Amino acid sequence: MNLLHMKYAVEVARLGSLNKAAETLMIAQPNISRSIKELEADLGITIFQRSAKGMVLTPDGEEFIDYAKDILHRIQKLEQSYRDGSHKKRKFSISVPRACYISAAMAEFSKNIGNAPVEIYYKETNSKKTIKKLLENEYKLGIIRYSDTYDKYYKTMLEEKGLSYELVAEFSYVLLMSRDHPLADKETITYDDLCGYVEIAHADPYVPTLSMSKVFREELPDKVDQRIFVFERASQFDLLSENPQTFMWVSPASQQILDRYNLVQRVCEGNKKVYKDVLIYHKGYRLSKLDKEFITALCQAKRKFIK
Repeated sequence: MNLLHMKYAVEVARLGSLNKAAETLMIAQPNISRSIKELEADLGITIFQRSAKGMVLTPDGEEFIDYAKDILHRIQKLEQSYRDGSHKKRKFSISVPRACYISAAMAEFSKNIGNAPVEIYYKETNSKKTIKKLLENEYKLGIIRYSDTYDKYYKTMLEEKGLSYELVAEFSYVLLMSRDHPLADKETITYDDLCGYVEIAHADPYVPTLSMSKVFREELPDKVDQRIFVFERASQFDLLSENPQTFMWVSPASQQILDRYNLVQRVCEGNKKVYKDVLIYHKGYRLSKLDKEFITALCQAKRKFIK
């Protein structure tokens, strides 16, 4: 298939006329007509119906033109990347759960990327979306979080989808609250103690095979009547620091974070559920230098935050 013929067909489809396409492309009309006939013969389809109103796409032609536009757009991007040198730009991408130790690792990693051109993509979201982004090749690395209750499910599912996985951290959630919170002076807090206070929670938890209502029943204490659901970590810290009636279940935070937002973290008696953070990437994917540098920063942050 001749790419030039494909370009001619796209232009004819856009303008609906051989003559107009010939003027735009500055090519003799018979040459364009001959090119399209050769293209139709190569593909074994009819792309255009010739009519008094001009060149009209057939159903096969509409499908072909959609593919052709995509191919030509990709070729244009490829050519542009080599012309401006952007193909040489280093890239790093990771989709992660919201966690202080992971964002701290990203901050440390960002300090050491050097002066060479680089693009870094850092997305905070839930496990379902992280897996989807990897499978669609939007991101190269991901970290997913799940209760160890679902360990077998996730490992089986990751294997089926052709994803490699490595354990990053295991932990139980702690309570995060303002230093002015009425419970802040208690070293150990019970579920009953939380009654009457407002819980801050992330709005998009995901557990496989469960409805959202069941997820909330499993993940959040039923005795709490008031919750504020947020998506951004910045929002959670503002709420926790400014409203001493709020609390949140989180992975362990550093003293630096606690001091910055005037917070304390406390253990909840009876909270035995263990969570796993797991690094995932496509099987066969070769970790880049930037990938390895981030993983090093991640391991260092994990040792600092999670004892």
